Amino acid sequence: MAGKSGREISATPKGGITKILSWEGALILVFIAVIILGKSISPNYTLNNVLREMQKYLPEIFMMFGMGFILVLGDIDISVGSIVCLCATLTCIAANAGVPFILAALLCILIGTCCGMLNGFLATKFTELPTMIITLGTQIIFRGIAEMSLGSGGSVSYKNSKDIAVLAKKIGPFPISFFLVIILGVVMITVLSRTTFGRKLYAIGSNKTASYYAGIKVQRTRFLCYTILGTLAGLCALFLLSALYGANTTTGQGFEMEVIAMCVFGGIATTGGKGNLIGGLIAAFIIVCLRIALGQINMNTQLILVIIGAMLIVSVLIPQIKNALMPKKQKV
Repeated sequence: MAGKSGREISATPKGGITKILSWEGALILVFIAVIILGKSISPNYTLNNVLREMQKYLPEIFMMFGMGFILVLGDIDISVGSIVCLCATLTCIAANAGVPFILAALLCILIGTCCGMLNGFLATKFTELPTMIITLGTQIIFRGIAEMSLGSGGSVSYKNSKDIAVLAKKIGPFPISFFLVIILGVVMITVLSRTTFGRKLYAIGSNKTASYYAGIKVQRTRFLCYTILGTLAGLCALFLLSALYGANTTTGQGFEMEVIAMCVFGGIATTGGKGNLIGGLIAAFIIVCLRIALGQINMNTQLILVIIGAMLIVSVLIPQIKNALMPKKQKV
C-alpha cells in the first residue's frame, strides 16, 4: 500500500528471492563465476596455489575497510598508496640500521597513523578544499619523501628477512594475513553496521550540515576515520614487506585506485551515506582471485587493470540502468 508520502509500504518484510538478488548476493554469484573461470583457463588455479599467490594481494584489503569508512563519509583519500611506500621504505631503513623487529613493526604502523592524522588534520581544518585535492598533495609529498630516502638506488631490501618472514607464516594452507583480514572484517563490518559510530558515518555522508546541527562532531569523526585509514595503510605496508622483503619507488603504486575499486564494486557510493563493508569484502576477494587467475596465464598487467577498471564502471552503471528501466510509481 502507499503512505501519505506517496511511497509504497510493503505489508510483509523483504526476504527470499529479494534477498538473494541483493547486491551482495549478486557479488557472491560473480565470485563463483570468477573461480570457475580461473579453473577453466589455468590448470594451476588450485586452492593451494591461489592462497600462496594471494599473500601479496591480501594486505590491500586492510585498507579497503578504512577506505569504506571514508567513502561512506562522502570523502576520499588517494594518498594511501604513497603512505604504504613511505611506511615500507622507512621501516626497511630502520630495521637495517639495527632497530629490533618489534620496534620496526610498530614504527611502520606509527608512520601510517601519523600520515593519516595529517590527512585528517588538513581535511578538517581546510573544509573549503575537496579531499581529492588535499590527498593528491599529500600523495606527492609522502612518495617524494620515500624516494628521497631511497636515494639513487631507488630500492631497499629488508636485510634480516627471517624476522619479517614471521608475518608470512601459514596456518595450514592459509597465510596469517588471511585470518587477519577475516577478523578485521568482522570488527569493521560490526562497527559500521551495528554501532552508534557507524550510524554517525552514514549521517555525515548523507548530510554533513544536518549532522552538525544534530549534535554529531563531524570534523572529529572525519579526523578519526582518516587516522584509521592511515593506520591500516601502515599495517598493509608491514605485511607487504613480509611478501616482498623490500621497497622501491613503485611500492604501493596504484593501491589507492584498487582499494577504491573494491569499495565501489562492493556497492559503497562515492557520494557518501550508502553501502556496506560486506559487499566491499566480497568484491575485494573477487578482484584478488581474478588477478591471480589472469596472472597465471601471463596476461599483461596493464590489461588486467583495464579489465578491473571495466568491472568498476559496469558496477557503477548497473544501478543507474536499473533506475532508468524501472517504471516510476505513481503517487497516491
